[in-house]
Amino acid sequence: MIPPLKDYLWGGTKLKEKFHKETELPTVAESWELACRKDGHSIIGNGPSAGMELSRYIAMEGDRVTGTHAARVTYFPLLVKLIDTAKDLSIQVHPDNEHALWDQDERGKTELWYVVEAEPGATLIHGVSRNVTKVELRQRIEDGTILEICNRVPARPGDVYLIEAGTLHSVGAGVTLAEIQQNANTTYRLYDYGRPGRDGVPRELQIDRALGVLRMTPTPPLVLPPPQSFFAEYTVQRLASCEYFTVYHVALDGRIHLFSGRDSFHSILLLEGILELEYPSGKEILERGASIFVPAGCGPYWLRGHGRFLLTMV
Repeated sequence: MIPPLKDYLWGGTKLKEKFHKETELPTVAESWELACRKDGHSIIGNGPSAGMELSRYIAMEGDRVTGTHAARVTYFPLLVKLIDTAKDLSIQVHPDNEHALWDQDERGKTELWYVVEAEPGATLIHGVSRNVTKVELRQRIEDGTILEICNRVPARPGDVYLIEAGTLHSVGAGVTLAEIQQNANTTYRLYDYGRPGRDGVPRELQIDRALGVLRMTPTPPLVLPPPQSFFAEYTVQRLASCEYFTVYHVALDGRIHLFSGRDSFHSILLLEGILELEYPSGKEILERGASIFVPAGCGPYWLRGHGRFLLTMV
């Protein structure tokens, strides 16, 4: 996949410098590695469909390339991103499906974060630190003390957070992470440090909408199962499995055989290393930051080399 790149005001340069994202943009906040949206389309980068938008390819080929699980909905179900934060993101929340459909005619947004890199002292916000009320939250937004009730945690490479719809959250400066999410972008900002947008006007807040969907109690941490080793060549760890996606982390030191069945496409995002991808009709060399869409029903394929990647299915 060739991703659309987003130059938001908090973005940095790591996706260009370390993850091989070629662009004339001065900074890149988000690289949409797997995207079928009006505001961003992945482009197929190889094979007979090279240059075609992924959404058009799926429309031509039908549900068989997304799989039986994705066929249960009328839209492409995932959005996969790489994110680089040179500045703090706003403190925000995403609505669930019911609220998002009512308010924006879009799905809700549950997402998973996998921290790839983090500068010393970098932090994340994951929920509130104690039980709060809407009255208290509104007051703290007005007087600028909302950070006092945020659950601020260190950002460390390999950390994983499942940000369910309704969870207060933010990514601090100095973090590079992979984000796997529902294919939606409805965001309600509660607090943005009073900073202006590129037009010089403070960015809009959606406080009433946010307070209508926000979970007012602390969010428990995600408990991961231990990694499983296979033949000393790779380890696999399931990061999360919910109704929207299942995500695995694979550390490869040799060769792994994978199989794309009829139930779901595979999304592969290479976080580190150089790998060779082999499939029945060819081979590809993948470098850090590469994103691969393996259609459902493709059958066997292999990865060789030394590196780490995320494997996502629906």
